[in-house]
Amino acid sequence: MISQRSLLVALLCAAWILPGLVGHDPWKPDEAHTFGVVYEILRGGSWVVPTLAGEPFLDKPPLFYLSAAATAKLFSFALPLHDAARLASGFWMAATFAFIALAGRGLYGTRYGAVSALLLLGCFGFVVRAHLLITDMALLAGFAMAYYGFAAALQRPLLGGFWIGTGIGVGFLANGLLAPAVLGATALALPLLGRDWRSRDYARALAVAAVAAAPWLSIWPLLLHQRAPALFEAWLWGENLGQYFGQSRGARAGTLYYLQILPWYAFPVWLLALWTLWRARTAGFARPAIVLPVTGFALTLVVLSGSSQARELYALPLLLPLSLLAVPAPETLRRGAAHAWYWFSAMTVTFFVVVFWFYWSGLELGVPARLHEHLHRIRPGYAPGFRWLPFALGAAYTLFWFAVLASFRKTPMRPVVVWGAGLTTIWALMATLFLGWADNVKSYRSVVASLQLVLPKQYDCLSSRNLGEPQRAMLHYFAGVITHREEVPGRRRACEFMLAQGTPLEEFAPPGPWQKVWEGARPGDKDERYRLYRRTAR
Repeated sequence: MISQRSLLVALLCAAWILPGLVGHDPWKPDEAHTFGVVYEILRGGSWVVPTLAGEPFLDKPPLFYLSAAATAKLFSFALPLHDAARLASGFWMAATFAFIALAGRGLYGTRYGAVSALLLLGCFGFVVRAHLLITDMALLAGFAMAYYGFAAALQRPLLGGFWIGTGIGVGFLANGLLAPAVLGATALALPLLGRDWRSRDYARALAVAAVAAAPWLSIWPLLLHQRAPALFEAWLWGENLGQYFGQSRGARAGTLYYLQILPWYAFPVWLLALWTLWRARTAGFARPAIVLPVTGFALTLVVLSGSSQARELYALPLLLPLSLLAVPAPETLRRGAAHAWYWFSAMTVTFFVVVFWFYWSGLELGVPARLHEHLHRIRPGYAPGFRWLPFALGAAYTLFWFAVLASFRKTPMRPVVVWGAGLTTIWALMATLFLGWADNVKSYRSVVASLQLVLPKQYDCLSSRNLGEPQRAMLHYFAGVITHREEVPGRRRACEFMLAQGTPLEEFAPPGPWQKVWEGARPGDKDERYRLYRRTAR
């Protein structure tokens, strides 16, 4: 039976997940090219060899693309395709919260599962990324499944082994070799570092994990290799192994990059995790609740640091073990620290709630006028006006925040709940009151619409030069146009028109008899500029 605490945390997680999932176009960079692949699948393209704007695109395996295509098809009767596809991120986030809660229960006891979910919810770096259409959401769910499997394997080896293998497989089919590398190393390291995993039951769990993971790890790669051996090799080396063995461009990320971003990215969980380790110094670090998250965090950090690519997005899997490690901290915090955390949360969130409504008034109502002019100057092209739905949703989350402050009694968990509710409120206000304003400058819809006014209804084809993956994907989605890229020898054609991407100060004009017939950019974009050329002679 679901406890009242678990139900309340589930509702809070839902309130955190939902804002921002719908109501805006695919944004650059990750959402745009991710949806480009999903759109190709919806149009009958292959999931074995994913494509983007008519070309093979093997950046990631197909699991997340397939799940997004499924939600797009299921909910397209009520939502635009891109919004319906983004619901897949909500599904994977719900799975992540559920499995990290189960892992917390397995390591600490029944009443601690909700705490681990709340701590993950409260991480700064988790908020914006988790609401985007990106493959990393399924990767994160795979990691959470595996952590639950490692915890469950101590008491129920068959169940634990199944979820270890499934988590590895889901992570692999979502993102590539990162999950098998990290989670496989964790599975082998746990018996060396923790005596609780040195048992025949754990060996049985690993055997079950191998069986559970095998279909996930083999079916798609075998199909890809059978259909396109060259593309399989390019994916294996270019997108996976090459990042660690010198095949990809770029310098090594280094451990320092991720350690430098963690203070804000994992705030406040990393502080609580350190407090847990400090308190454990006298009793020893051999307990499963210490060994598992510390091992997972360390191995994830090592693997990420060895890659030639570094982005804060890639640090998402580090948040899961930190959240598990921090679970006992709220109940053991000194009274002064707990009160400070509570009052910091209450005052900071309330301040931002007031500021957001003030800015909303300036943006939509024109009061004060100077703020209205400033907001529309830095993000031109947005049509202001009072809209009932964003206002009602924002008001509901505001009332929710003040209800939490007024009703939650003084308990050790009060700072955790208030912080989580506050971060949920801040995100919800941003994602409701200012979503249209942000979408106006992040979407490529207006650029494509402007371009379509210049292109004739009938023309032979459109070439492109330096056009990025997000731009090609959105041109295909909004206008049904697939360009023939100059950069790909097999795609080059002598087209009547050419679209070139450059900057306001740098124009990549094609050599030869071309005339510029159009120039455009997203509203307020100072980095990208698009220019259309027409061939003047054959």
